[in-house]
Formats: sequence, structure tokens, C-alpha cells
Amino acid sequence: MYKYSCLNPIASVGLELFSDEYEKIDSIDGADAVLVRSAAMHDMELPNSLLAVARAGAGVNNIPLDKCAEQGIAVFNTPGANANGVKELVFAGMLYASRDIVGGINWLLDNQNDENIAKTAEKQKKNFAGTEISGKKLGVIGLGAIGVLVANAATHLGMDVYGYDPYISVSAAWNLSRSVRHISNVDDIYRDCDFITIHVPLLDSTKKMIGADQIAMMKPSTIVLNFARDLLVDEEAMVDALAAGKVKAYVSDFPNTTTVGAKGCIVTPHLGASTAESEDNCAIMAVREIRDYLENGNIVHSVNFPDCNMGACTTAGRIGIMHKNSKGMIGQYTTILGEADINVSDMTNKAKGDYSYALLDLDSPVTPDVVDKLSAIPGVLRVRVVK
Repeated sequence: MYKYSCLNPIASVGLELFSDEYEKIDSIDGADAVLVRSAAMHDMELPNSLLAVARAGAGVNNIPLDKCAEQGIAVFNTPGANANGVKELVFAGMLYASRDIVGGINWLLDNQNDENIAKTAEKQKKNFAGTEISGKKLGVIGLGAIGVLVANAATHLGMDVYGYDPYISVSAAWNLSRSVRHISNVDDIYRDCDFITIHVPLLDSTKKMIGADQIAMMKPSTIVLNFARDLLVDEEAMVDALAAGKVKAYVSDFPNTTTVGAKGCIVTPHLGASTAESEDNCAIMAVREIRDYLENGNIVHSVNFPDCNMGACTTAGRIGIMHKNSKGMIGQYTTILGEADINVSDMTNKAKGDYSYALLDLDSPVTPDVVDKLSAIPGVLRVRVVK
């Protein structure tokens, strides 16, 4: 019997995918798996029982990735599950910023007691006139699941789309419209585009990647959209540029004291993935990832360990070994198994940064003493008997 806990409400359509072999518990203590959305886990004591954490969403800055890796806990996210919801809000942000729809709505509310509101509005509407997005240049920085959807949809709206991503995956490249122009120098986007939207993960290397120098390259009519993470943009520099009229608008989905109420800022209350469809999709993907890992040892969409998939186990035994990415590890595993007269019928070992994961199918079940010997190897983080 596996036990799981939810640190945030998770859509029932996902939780219903757990079989009768799973029990939901209230506490993280004793849980084999945890599902989480926004709850902060950095200060949590992670129990030895915990094998997996699944983030029902893309961002994982609320999860201590290295701490989990050192304890042999696989952390999963759900890339692409909420992509359509975010994509749609990006276009809403473009329209809000280019047409001053928010300003027009607020003016009407302020003048709702005017008995001649219709005639007055006809006279005032010129103050909220804007521009169309068709024919404008859109720069998409980051061509992952969301960036690709935004770029492709923009081509159908008549925009000239420029995409930048030096690490684009093969899958994303195949899905990207041929109408999107690939840019090798991101500065070309900053200099030339009317709209700039960013869709990259928040890393040390991407923090405040749109800073004062990048903003200085932009045209005064540029609209910047940030539906990824607020720290990707130096928002203090952005607010200063808006106040000076050096940039037209900044649209963000991450409210804070710097941007809310500032001139030229349109801020929404983190609505990007807040759709019923996105929450359902994220829950379904997260539960499937947990089940595949707990039941088969397969890792799909992990952010701290490499993806590793050997399908369902058809042999007598299977073990998964999380270890440091060091030389000679596999030889030590096979030596210990050979001395125990256990044959390895199939195996795979994948690495991701400092960490690796080995999955071994065995012709006979592994015994506790063999598990102890494997666990004692320097650099081994966790040995798990899958079958």
C-alpha cells in the first residue's frame, strides 16, 4: 500500500487515477509521495519514507531540489499541462496593453451615474484608443511548451514572430511553426520587437535577464509581458523606464509592491494557470508521474534527476538506484549483484548534472543484504526495490 499527501488542493480528476493500492493521508510524515502546487517546502522536514514530490504545475521554486536529490527524492513537474491557459492570458495581456481596455472600463465605472453615459463615452473613447496587434513584431524568449504555443498562435493573428531559445528541444522545434523566425542574438528582439514575452525557467542564470541594459535597447512603444516569473525582469528598472516613457507597458502576472499601481504596469493576480482545465491537466499528469515512478521505477519529467524509462517490469526483480554522477558506479553495482548470484537482464543509467539514476531488471529478486551492500557504496543516495 502506497501513501500520498496533498499540500494543496489537487483536482479530484487527478486523484481519482490512484488505484486501491494508494491511501491518502493528511500529513507528510509517512508519505511515499507528495503532491503540491504553491505550498513552500524549503523549511519542511522531509521524512525518510518520502520517495517523490510532484508539482502540479511547471515552476518548482517552492521545492528544495538539491535537498530532495541528496535524500534520493525525485521531484516531478508537469510541463505543458497548463500551457494553453497561460498562452491565452498572454494574448489577453497584449490586448489590454495595446488597446487600454482596462483604462476604458475603469473610466466607465467612475462615470456610471452619468445619465448620458453613452454620449459621453463616445466623446471620451479617443482617450483609450490603441493599436492593433496584427502586423506587429512579437519576440518570444524561451520556446518551451508555453512559448511555442504563444509563437504559433501569434502567427495566425497576423503578427511577425521572432523566437529565441538556444536550448530548444527537438520536440519543441518540430512543433514550432515555420513562420516563426529563429533569432540567434536575443538583443535583436530587444531592439526590434513591439511586443516581448518571456517564457524561461527561473534560474541563477536567468534572474533579472531583462534588466536596465536590455530595457535601454527597447523602443518607447514596446510592451513587455511576463507570465513566467517576476524575478526574470528587473522590475525596479522597468518601473523607472515606464515612468520616463522609455517603454510603453509592462504586463505581469505576479503582483508585488513594486509593480502594482505603478505607471504603465498592468498586473493580474497570478491567473496564468488558474483555469479548471489547467488544474485538471496538471493533476492528471502529476498522478501519472507518481504512479509510474512508484510502481515501475520510471522517471518522466523530473527536475532533479534524469528521465529514465524502462516500461513495465516483466522480470523477477527491478531496483532503482539514485547516486552521484561519479565514475565506476555501475561496475560496483554489477559486482555486488554478481557475487550474490543475481543476473542483470537489462539496465539503463542516466545522468543529469550532479545526479544519476540507474534502473536494473534482475532475473531473481534482490535480498535485503544486497540492498544494504548497494546502499553502502559511497555516492549512493537511495536504493529502492521496485519489484
